[in-house]
Amino acid sequence: MKQAWISLILALLVFSPFNLARAQEEQPDGPVYIVRAGDTLWGIAARFGVLMDDLANENGIADPSRLSIGARLVIPGFEGLSGVLVFDTAPMGENIESLSQRYDMPLEALLRLNRFTSPDEAYAGAQLIILQKEGEEQTPFRGVATLRAGQSPMEAAITHGVSPWTLLKENHMRAAWDLLPGENYYFLSQDRGDQSALPEGFSGLEVNSLPLIQGRMLVLKVAAPEAVALSGQFHDRALNFFRLSDGSYAALQGVYAMLEPGIYPLTLEGSLPDGTPLAFSQRFYVQDGDYLFDPPLVVDSETTDIQNNEAENEQWSAIVAPVTSEKYWDDLFQSPVPKELSDCFPSRFGNRRSYNQSGYFYFHTGLDFCGRTGVEIYAPAPGRVVFTGSLTVRGQATVIDHGWGVYSAYAHQSEIQVSQGDWVETGQVIGLIGETGRVTGPHLHWEVIVGGVQVDPMDWLTQVFP
Repeated sequence: MKQAWISLILALLVFSPFNLARAQEEQPDGPVYIVRAGDTLWGIAARFGVLMDDLANENGIADPSRLSIGARLVIPGFEGLSGVLVFDTAPMGENIESLSQRYDMPLEALLRLNRFTSPDEAYAGAQLIILQKEGEEQTPFRGVATLRAGQSPMEAAITHGVSPWTLLKENHMRAAWDLLPGENYYFLSQDRGDQSALPEGFSGLEVNSLPLIQGRMLVLKVAAPEAVALSGQFHDRALNFFRLSDGSYAALQGVYAMLEPGIYPLTLEGSLPDGTPLAFSQRFYVQDGDYLFDPPLVVDSETTDIQNNEAENEQWSAIVAPVTSEKYWDDLFQSPVPKELSDCFPSRFGNRRSYNQSGYFYFHTGLDFCGRTGVEIYAPAPGRVVFTGSLTVRGQATVIDHGWGVYSAYAHQSEIQVSQGDWVETGQVIGLIGETGRVTGPHLHWEVIVGGVQVDPMDWLTQVFP
C-alpha cells in the first residue's frame, strides 16, 4: 500500500500542476535560501535548477557580483511552499517516505523540491534540498531507529530520553500499538550522528564518505552482534568483513577509477548465531573523480600491445586477489621514497592517458614519484612480499600484502632487494628506482590496491584506514 501511495503521488507530480496553499498571504512567494560564504548567484541557481536571470529578477538583483552573506533569496518555481531551504546528503538506509519523516517534511514538498520522479532517486549520497520552518534552522535532528522484537514503544522512548507521548507525536501515531516490531520510528536528537533505518540485527551502519568517488575508498562499518556471519557486494565486487577492536565489522573496497559515474547497488547478507537471516540493500551514487588528462605519451610499442597488456593484467589481478584475514598495518602509510622526493609527482593517480597516439582509453593506476635510477624505495607499512619479477609493462616489480585485501606495488625498478615470501617492516629498503617497462624516464610507479582495485595512494598517506 505504501509503495502504491508513493507511486500515485509521483504520477501526480509528473502529469499535473502542483499547488500548495500559502499559510499566510504576507509570506514570500516561495521558499528562501540564506546566502552563505562562497556562494555565487550562478551557483545558487544551478543547485536549485533555476535560471540565474529568473533568480536575479525574482529578488531585484541588478548586479550578481554584489551578493551579500546572509541575504535571503526567494527561489522561483516553488510557489506555495514557505520556509528556509538547506542542503543535506541522503544517508544510508532511507527511502523517500522515511526521508519525509526524518526531516519532518510533507512528502509532496520533498518530491517537488528535489524533482524526484522515482523512489529510486533517494539513493545514498544524493544531494537533498530540505525545507525547514522559519526559526528552526538549529532545531534538534530527527534520529531514526527500528523497533526491535520484544521492545515496546515506551522502552524505545526511554532509550532516547523522550517521553512516550512525544515519541507518538513525532511519529504521528494515535496509540502505542500503531508501532510494530521491525518498523522505523523517529525521535528528536541533539546529535545527528550517522543513524540509519536498518533491519533488526544491524544496530548501526556507516560509510566513510558520501557520495562515493571514482578511484577512492569505500569503507563500510557495520555494528552487529558478535559471531554474526556477514558478507556483501558493491557493484561487481565482493565485500570482505573483518572484526574491529570496538566489536563492529569493517569492509574495505576500492571504487574503480574508470567506473562510469552513476548509481550502483550495495547489498549485505548474513545470519545471526541463532540462524536468523540478515539482509540490507541500498543504492549509492558514484561521483566523477575529476581526473586530469596527461599529455600523450610515446613508449615502446611492445608495452602497449593488447595481448601483452591483457595477459599481464590477468596475472596482476591474480596476485592481489587473495584476502589475508590478518591486518598488518595500524597507522598511516609512509612515503616509499626519500623525504626530498616525497612531494614530487610527475603524474598523479587516475589521470587519463594516451599511448602512441591512441585515444584516452587508459588511466594511471598509481602515483608516480620523481627520482633518478638507483634511489632507494621503502616499504610504506608492514607486510609480506607476494611477488617479485620482471613484467613487460611494469618492468621490475614488487608486490606487498598488508592484509585484509590491501596490497602495495612498485614498478619500473632498476633493482629488487627482497624476495617472494619475505616479511618487511615500515621503512625497510625493498628496491631501487629505475626505468624498466613502459616508461619515458626513471621514476617510481607506486600502487595501492584494495579489494582488487587500484585506489589513490595519496589517501593512504593522509588517512588511517579503516
